[in-house]
Amino acid sequence: MRFTEFPTIGVDLDEHRQSLNRIDAAQEPLYAIGRSYKAGMRSPMHSHRKTQLWHARRGVVVVGTSDRRWMIPPGHGLIIPAGLEHASETMSPVEMLSIYVDTQLAFVERPKVVNVTTLAANLMDELVRDAPPFPKPRRRELIMDLLLDEMQQLPEVPLGLPFPNDPRLAAACRAFLEAPRAVASIDDWAATLAMSRRSFTRFFRTQTGVSFVTWRQQACLFASLPRLAAGHSITSVALDAGYENIAAFTTMFRRMMGSPPRQYLLSR
Repeated sequence: MRFTEFPTIGVDLDEHRQSLNRIDAAQEPLYAIGRSYKAGMRSPMHSHRKTQLWHARRGVVVVGTSDRRWMIPPGHGLIIPAGLEHASETMSPVEMLSIYVDTQLAFVERPKVVNVTTLAANLMDELVRDAPPFPKPRRRELIMDLLLDEMQQLPEVPLGLPFPNDPRLAAACRAFLEAPRAVASIDDWAATLAMSRRSFTRFFRTQTGVSFVTWRQQACLFASLPRLAAGHSITSVALDAGYENIAAFTTMFRRMMGSPPRQYLLSR
């Protein structure tokens, strides 16, 4: 998985700007769109005047800002605050639904990855399918009201990955995502940056807001999910991520995602 500065690839910039203008100009309290993307599509940095719920029905997407990455695997969504500059990259073919909500109805302070419930997914489908001139406006209003309420209840999952601003540490983090090692040690990273263990741990937490061990676990999961979603075996993904056995990988996965990998994949 390669993380770059999100250069634009495969996106028509004029069409992208027109789409942003349509979204911002929409008068409905909830504006819904559905789209499909090929693997490897990268959008330019942009923002919305509305709160966005970006839901991946199929495929894996990474959304990034200047200092953080969030992964959206199938069945999940990312709630993006209005005004936040972000870009996206599809790690596989993707089918997405997006809901844009007036900030007076849904104000959020920070992005968060959420588990999209069956009810929320079905309501989003209904809004996307219901095309103008909306023959049953009252039904549409009820769907919007229920979806807005359901959005407030969506459970958050730990699929956000902080990135440091320091260039040397950021380079080490990107290299780790290219070749994750669950047993990577603080001492090894400290030596790479020519720092003492104590100085490194303090520096890492200052730069990312989390401990090195927590970041390492999140990064291993972050790097593993696209491969699992693409059909790679749990064994190969676990071993390639540096886990000594499947049990250790499964324990980490269950702790972070709430279910073991096989059960998680079946539910998606």
